[in-house]
Amino acid sequence: MSLLNFRKLAATPGPTAPTAEMEALLKGYSIEVMPRTAEKVDDFRALLPEGTRVYIAHIEGTPIEDMVATAARLRAEGYDPMPHFPARIIKDAATLEDWIARYRGEAGITQALLLAGGVAQPHGDFHSSMQLMETGLFDRAGIKRLHVAGHPEGNRDIDPDGGDKMVSDALRWKQHFANRTDAQMALATQFLFEAETAIKWAERLKAEGITLPIHLGIAGPAKLQTLIKFAIACGVGPSLKVLQKRAKDVTKLLLPFEPDEILSDLATYKAANPDSLIENIHFFPLGGIKTNAKWAIANGGASAVPANPDADI
Repeated sequence: MSLLNFRKLAATPGPTAPTAEMEALLKGYSIEVMPRTAEKVDDFRALLPEGTRVYIAHIEGTPIEDMVATAARLRAEGYDPMPHFPARIIKDAATLEDWIARYRGEAGITQALLLAGGVAQPHGDFHSSMQLMETGLFDRAGIKRLHVAGHPEGNRDIDPDGGDKMVSDALRWKQHFANRTDAQMALATQFLFEAETAIKWAERLKAEGITLPIHLGIAGPAKLQTLIKFAIACGVGPSLKVLQKRAKDVTKLLLPFEPDEILSDLATYKAANPDSLIENIHFFPLGGIKTNAKWAIANGGASAVPANPDADI
């Protein structure tokens, strides 16, 4: 009886070490949470490097008490919370002043992301981030770092015709605001999936005299179906084709999508163009905070220092 001739399988290649360019790109990255997702994390110190900027998304219907409590917790655990201020869900200047006072008094915040917000009809007096800035309330409260929304692929809520006139006009206004005040400003963008789109947008802004640093939105590792769902809901533009192309390959359909290709391309570009407006990476952890944090560490981001040395992240 002859023995079956089994062929030895090739060893699966292990993960490659992060490049210096990737480590540089991910240095100082930020990440986004919501109160309900933050509740699922026992201790952020087991996941994120100390001092990480953590945006706190304010979804319509979330009580301000939950937002402030999340910011206070993050501050206590050694992080730099940056709460969202969505103009269209803020009733009036008195409400805005109250929110700022709570965040300052209970969580010690020194920075904020100002945006119009995702609701169609304003709940009160405000409909844009520019109106929030014009109140002067952030400056009077000592909040000097103000980030505003950036739209590398346009925004049909602002420009329904698919152009970018209104977005561009607003961006020039924000640049002028930065020039005439001492606010430390930056653009925090919607996530996208193609480096070329982000690079062309950043270069175009610079050519037009925009100098605001760009904190580029990147979707963290997640199931492909999850990313497509969020991308469509959030109005991601032409770069969505990256996901659609992958979805046609049934061998990849059930595998998690990771942002290694776009970040590798961006890291290479940034290393060759250190004066680019693209300054930081901002993660949207659509597949979960823990998953995103582990991926960032494995791919060149700084390691967390667990509060419990035996903690398994």
